[in-house]
Amino acid sequence: MASPLKPRKRRGPIAARLLAADAWFDSSLYEIGFKARRFWEAATIFFRRFRVSGWRRGVVELSSEAFTLGAGGIVVMLALALPAFQETAGDWRAQGDFAVTFLDRYGNEIGQRGIIQRDSVPVDEMPDQVIKAVLATEDRRFFDHHGIDALGLSRAIFENVRANSVVQGGSSITQQLAKNLFLTNERTLERKIKEAFLSLWLEANLSKKEILQLYLDRVYMGGGTFGIEAAADFYFGKSVKDLNLAEAAMLAGLFKAPTKYAPHINLPAARARANVVLSNLVEAGFMSEGQVLQARLHPAEIVDRGEQKSPDYYLDWAFEEVKKIAAKSGQHSVVAHTTFDANIQKAAEESMEFHLRQFGKEYNVTEGAMVVIETNGAVRAIVGGRDYGASQFNRATKALRQSGSSFKPYIYATAMEHGFTPDSVVSGGPISWGSWSPHNYNGGSAGKVTLITAMAKSINTVPVRLAKDYLGIKPIKAMAEAMGVESPLESHKTMVLGTSGMTVMDQATGYSVFAQNGFVGSRHGITQLVTRTGDVVYDFTKDAPPPHRVLSQQALKSMNTMLAAVPVMGTARRAALPNIVSAGKTGTTQSYRDAWYVGFTGNYTAAVWLGNDDFTPTNNMTGGSLPAMVWQRLMVYAHQNIDLKPIPGLDHPFVDEKIAAKAEEAEKKNAEQAAANAAAERPPVLSSQTTRTLRDITRLFQSAPVLQAPTTPETLSAL
Repeated sequence: MASPLKPRKRRGPIAARLLAADAWFDSSLYEIGFKARRFWEAATIFFRRFRVSGWRRGVVELSSEAFTLGAGGIVVMLALALPAFQETAGDWRAQGDFAVTFLDRYGNEIGQRGIIQRDSVPVDEMPDQVIKAVLATEDRRFFDHHGIDALGLSRAIFENVRANSVVQGGSSITQQLAKNLFLTNERTLERKIKEAFLSLWLEANLSKKEILQLYLDRVYMGGGTFGIEAAADFYFGKSVKDLNLAEAAMLAGLFKAPTKYAPHINLPAARARANVVLSNLVEAGFMSEGQVLQARLHPAEIVDRGEQKSPDYYLDWAFEEVKKIAAKSGQHSVVAHTTFDANIQKAAEESMEFHLRQFGKEYNVTEGAMVVIETNGAVRAIVGGRDYGASQFNRATKALRQSGSSFKPYIYATAMEHGFTPDSVVSGGPISWGSWSPHNYNGGSAGKVTLITAMAKSINTVPVRLAKDYLGIKPIKAMAEAMGVESPLESHKTMVLGTSGMTVMDQATGYSVFAQNGFVGSRHGITQLVTRTGDVVYDFTKDAPPPHRVLSQQALKSMNTMLAAVPVMGTARRAALPNIVSAGKTGTTQSYRDAWYVGFTGNYTAAVWLGNDDFTPTNNMTGGSLPAMVWQRLMVYAHQNIDLKPIPGLDHPFVDEKIAAKAEEAEKKNAEQAAANAAAERPPVLSSQTTRTLRDITRLFQSAPVLQAPTTPETLSAL
């Protein structure tokens, strides 16, 4: 008999649920895949209706690429415009609330800044010929565009190409107002993009009448005047309400180049420009030839102002200083007594222009800036550029340019505070700092050198070694900031060779510490602010915080000893002053884009920068060439007929042995030719007293002990 079948073992409830879940998961995946395939097939069938071929496909592809690139371009432009829009967040109209009259150090009026509201004439009250002359010359389609005149821009480009030069501008009045309110005159693509966006913003937030009013009230009109009402009073002695057509045309001609066409400077050029404006009125259809004929036959006569010239760059800087001070007192209409010296300003401008005219083409350099500070901290002169009418951008106080080797004194000052001396010996051989391997200017190795030689010869590897092996970046940055440098300095190792951007004002302020016995905090341009009723609201001697010491006496003495060697045996021999002890440092950046000389005597500190606005390289211009020559010419004038003060801590100026040897040789020649010179009543080439002085000074330095840099473990750990 067969055995019965064994009963099947039943699965548990957990296994059953797992099988059910597995079955559901498999079926769900199948359903999703099936539906996705059906959807993809349906979508493919649907989009086949839009498939194009032949030339239509090329159009679609190009349009698609254009849309993609356009979207990317818009994102880039927005990113570039965002910094400019930050300016609109503040009270950008507030600058018009201040009305300041400036006096120089002797009490003479030198100019005004701010918009005095009673001097602002509403557009509705201006003569019709004034508005038409401005619009015909600057923006004929002002009331038809929305900030950017595409037709006007195209016309300007066509005329410029046809004339093979810039004969017409393409910027609308709104764009010019945006530049005047928020931007600078730098000719860069970034600025033009910002200008375009801000023009659209102005059109969206202001009426056409408000835009025109702001433009006419704030535009620079030459002669130190801002606004058409101030210009009418300055040039014609009357209100803009009373201008005739000839006068209106002359003022409208100033907008293009106020310095070039200023009638008190060049009346023939101003009248020729006014004639162009009259032709523009006819071409634009605003007036007929008969209506402008009388103005052509009888051009405008101006008030005789002589050769009066306003120190506009200085006034712009001083105006910012006044606003900072006056805002605390609540006074907005004041008279500012400044430290400005007209004679030094004129000498600084003359020296800059003389050398740029003489050597500008040779060195391929077009611009320069300069700041002069007296030893008591008074800012005596500011040159912010060659032509204020062409560019109101103040290169002395706003332009951040790489300082090159002129930054090295901040490193050496830090080293002096850490126990080094001018005679400390440091290797000037090759050095690598991570992936960075800086080289000396001549490309060679300097070997072991004293710090005074490294400073005078501007050896690059020595300050790099000081920063890398002994000091570090943070103490150097802290020292520069403590000495008055306000520009943002990068905390990067390349900073030691001057890669951070600095202003000319910063450089003059920092170096003035060496001339002011190691103290900082005395730099000032405003000595007193007085209300229109005579109440004193600010006095520098009473209200300014007292100066404080940042360099010890020993560090100061060491630094001034080293810096005094630069004009004698170093890179700035062209800056040496006759019979006056001076000190300073040259600076040259990569590709020769910037060249500096910053120097001082016991009386003055001056910083000179030369370069190009668009950062194009110069023709091998170094700080020891043109900048040193500009500095030297200015300082020779500035030290005439004044009491010469010694440089603090500099007991015996450094004299090169070669110079002393030449002096001895000259003394021998003088002795041989004494009889002939006496007969001809000619003075000797070099007096015996001067020769002996040079020889004695050299011997003093030769007898000084040579001190080595601290090399013990204890000293290194302390550093």
